[in-house]
Amino acid sequence: MAGGGFATQGGGRRYEGRITPFVVITCLVAALGGLLFGYDLGISGGVTSMEMFLKKFFPSVYHKQHDETIHESQYCKFDSEMLTLFTSSLYLAALVASFFASIVTRVFGRKVSMVSGGFAFLVGAILNGAASNIVMLIIGRLLLGVGVGFANQSVPVYLSEMAPAKVRGALNIGFQMAITIGILVANLVNYGTAKIDGGWGWRVSLALAAVPAVMMTVGSVFLPDTPNSILERGQPDRARDMLKKIRGTSNVEEEFQDLHDASEAAKKVDHPWRNILQPRYRPQLVCCILIPFFQQLTGINVIMFYAPVLFKTIGFGDDASLMSAVITGIVNVVATIVSIYSVDRFGRRILFLEGGIQMIICQIAVGGLIGKKFGVDGTGVLSKFDADFILFLICAYVAAFAWSWGPLGWLIPSEICPLEIRSAGQAINVSVNMLFTFIIAQVFLAMLCHMKFGLFFFFAGFVIIMTTFIAFFIPETRNVPIEEMNRVWKAHWFWGKYIPDDAVIGRLYEMQAEPKDPYNFNLQQTLRL
Repeated sequence: MAGGGFATQGGGRRYEGRITPFVVITCLVAALGGLLFGYDLGISGGVTSMEMFLKKFFPSVYHKQHDETIHESQYCKFDSEMLTLFTSSLYLAALVASFFASIVTRVFGRKVSMVSGGFAFLVGAILNGAASNIVMLIIGRLLLGVGVGFANQSVPVYLSEMAPAKVRGALNIGFQMAITIGILVANLVNYGTAKIDGGWGWRVSLALAAVPAVMMTVGSVFLPDTPNSILERGQPDRARDMLKKIRGTSNVEEEFQDLHDASEAAKKVDHPWRNILQPRYRPQLVCCILIPFFQQLTGINVIMFYAPVLFKTIGFGDDASLMSAVITGIVNVVATIVSIYSVDRFGRRILFLEGGIQMIICQIAVGGLIGKKFGVDGTGVLSKFDADFILFLICAYVAAFAWSWGPLGWLIPSEICPLEIRSAGQAINVSVNMLFTFIIAQVFLAMLCHMKFGLFFFFAGFVIIMTTFIAFFIPETRNVPIEEMNRVWKAHWFWGKYIPDDAVIGRLYEMQAEPKDPYNFNLQQTLRL
């Protein structure tokens, strides 16, 4: 990937430099932090379907599932608050940890935060693999949550700061790519360990979480810190040298000056949590709250729940739930590759909008078909044709999520905040994401039991709302240098009134907006510096 100069487009100034092997390698190593989150997402669902795990830690659930005298609706088959608490407790811990991670990231740098997250995840994996009682299991889950909170706080910011503007989207989505790979690997591990004689396969599944933890911890030790973070801690000469190294050129004065100006502005901010509430940061605050909120309300969990039933219907037998997870995991990875390829070529908005429309169509179609076949009492059978068609819709839905709200839900908040509120903004993003992941994980099965197939329409309604929000209120950020993002907000038809003139740093130049995108830039507005 070395060679080939780059210059920002679509609203950014021209910086000299090239895509160096050094920056690509550092970003790939940092993106390994996504493996932590992904592996846990994939492993927990498979482990909770293993009978020996349920028998040891959740005996009431185990006996309930094996009591043939209990006849439940298909919608209520897996409803168990204790079992969902095991899964969702991680996200609650990640929510709390993200606030502490914000302080560590700002004061000690992104690198220290990543090392801390990897170590906490490693200890949690060891405890879970060796768990002999529910207390050890929950403590291990909480430590995993601390690791996820620190990793999700620091890695997206690290990637956005290290990457050149031209490929920032692709390199940042490496984090989401690592998440999807982690999910797929976890599903494959579950599929294999479920076949281990003696019923101790769940220990292997949980303990193997130590592998991505070691990869991230060791990798982060050798990573350099970002020029932004080095400047933030008062080391300009070292920051300039690092910028030269990652850009592959000695002519970095223009970009360094912008970083220095942003750093000086950040030093004047003593209370980033108080400052982010100021009107001048209203666009960033709203996005850091609503984007992770909407991401968790896309309804991806609804689709994933029905996958085992559908795959079993079309002939996968007793291993249906694990095999379906593997197949949807493959679709997830492939679709994320599509996002990496297209995000810096076609922009963020087009992926958001296309993905949203595709998800709406799939959810309404699946909800209608499930309602037609199972009705409100949850009894019925899917024909081979119906199962094949719903399987197609599931894969189309997963693909749409994987190239839109999946990766972009992490990318956009990490690239839009100025340095002085960046750690606070990312902490809000992570905490909102974890909060609603916790809430949905905790109440989803109960909602499914009571709302039945109507839950598909419930989430489809939210996707309509969030797609409309993107269309009108999220500008295109493709190829815009991260420290010049205020130019985009200043030129936006709605958010421009919140951005003061002195927030737009640098020299005046022509904003090159997409002419077909009326909600991207207000071309009639003049920037006064």
